[in-house]
Amino acid sequence: MRTRWVCPDAPLRSGVCLAAGLGLGAVGLLAVWARDWLGAGAGVPVVAMTVFATAMLLVAGAAGARHPFPRFGSANVVTTLRLVLVSLIAALAMAPGTARAAWLAVVVTALVAILDGVDGWLARRSGLASQFGARFDMETDALLILMLSVLVWSFDKAGWWVLACGWMRYAFVAAGWGLPWMSRPLSPTVRGKAVAVLQFVGLATALAPPVRPPVSEGVAALTLAALAWSFAVDVARLWRAEGAG
Repeated sequence: MRTRWVCPDAPLRSGVCLAAGLGLGAVGLLAVWARDWLGAGAGVPVVAMTVFATAMLLVAGAAGARHPFPRFGSANVVTTLRLVLVSLIAALAMAPGTARAAWLAVVVTALVAILDGVDGWLARRSGLASQFGARFDMETDALLILMLSVLVWSFDKAGWWVLACGWMRYAFVAAGWGLPWMSRPLSPTVRGKAVAVLQFVGLATALAPPVRPPVSEGVAALTLAALAWSFAVDVARLWRAEGAG
């Protein structure tokens, strides 16, 4: 979420700070519980809280520059809750690669996916839908896909190539820094939303304990292929728009 840093106005600042503070506390409590339940080390809460705090710093900067409303809004609070859960998934990379840890990641991913439709509905209902909220939601999804791909690899469900599922979004953004035509805004599509959901389902399925190699590798490969196709379509759309311009 690249943006210039602008301090939000007082009501918005209060909302962001409250969401960040409560979210950080929730992350800490969940991560400590996960650490004890999984028999993991101190790295689990440290990683979870670091990921969440770093992400919320970026959110605060983007809110000051791009949030068009005076309050943070319930939809962004739900997205913050999703970020809490994604931060917990990120910390599971520090836990032993046991079936218990894998099931926890699968269940938490399902919760994140369920909440994915709630924040958009709340934004539309409250009249607080914005490009900021859509970007916050999208970047939370991208972080989830990255963390799931790391877990699929670290739990020996697929080779290092599965990490491309997580890094493809960031490579696309980085390409826009050097190629201005790739940084043009893209309108949302049903295809893009469907492929994003497929990433959640595919990577979580590959991670599930009953799914073992080579089946998990096949599921991960199909998931990656769908994402590569979707990004190729987006690049083609941007290239045609550049030619038309």
